[in-house]
Amino acid sequence: MRRVFAISLASFVAIVAFAVSVFLLNRNLGKGALQVTSEPQSKVYLNGKLIGQTPLCKCELPDMLEVSDYTIRLVPTEGNFPPFEQKIPINPKVLTVVDRTFADGGESSGSVISLSKLSNKNGISLSVNSLPFQSKLFLDSGEIGQTPTKTADITESDHEIKLTKNGYKDKLIRIRTVKGYELSALIFLGANSMQASPSASPTPSSKPSITKILILETPTGFLRVRKDPSLGGDQVGQVLPGEKYDLLDEQSGWYKIKLKDGTVGWVSSQYAQKQP
Repeated sequence: MRRVFAISLASFVAIVAFAVSVFLLNRNLGKGALQVTSEPQSKVYLNGKLIGQTPLCKCELPDMLEVSDYTIRLVPTEGNFPPFEQKIPINPKVLTVVDRTFADGGESSGSVISLSKLSNKNGISLSVNSLPFQSKLFLDSGEIGQTPTKTADITESDHEIKLTKNGYKDKLIRIRTVKGYELSALIFLGANSMQASPSASPTPSSKPSITKILILETPTGFLRVRKDPSLGGDQVGQVLPGEKYDLLDEQSGWYKIKLKDGTVGWVSSQYAQKQP
């Protein structure tokens, strides 16, 4: 027997659809399921091994995965977008859902949604984190704080969570919480390149400003600087969220910057943003 708990969304800008399920199985309790979607279609690697292409669902018993933490990597089959890589959990008898929308210039967005069993079978918990951090979090239209946020003050029901942050596109997700489980949501907000920034009136003596690159929050707490504009490029340094560097050059998905020690290298635009 299996019970299915659905998390669904309407399909428009910055809104994604999910289904998170609890599987009540009589055997193979040490396995869990994985569903992966992306736009455009992407190759899916798990711990470096190719397991298929999106849309992918390891949801049938013979295909389910051993319970563990994995590194998932999505490589788009079209476009010149940098791959997406993230640590994900596979928990017993539940479905972990990964979604990614690739875009240029830091506008990529996505989500990782999972359930984990609580020690209190009647307990309900919701944990929401985001990149960038400190995004405003609304639960059922009421603001409950900034990410990361964890709350047990929630009912077993359909709910709506919304994340907002200046300079990024809002993301709205409808979820259904499950008794006896914590629902964890890691949300990646896409930069809003259409958002107008204040501009000063030019004067005859004004000098052209140098474009800066602001380093954004990353899952690791730092961002690798590579010799070449690719994930296969050698690492030549590291930069930290909040730091700014002069933009020297750019390619699709990459910015070339100069570090304080004079080292020149490339950082992924997924975790960096242009500033005047």
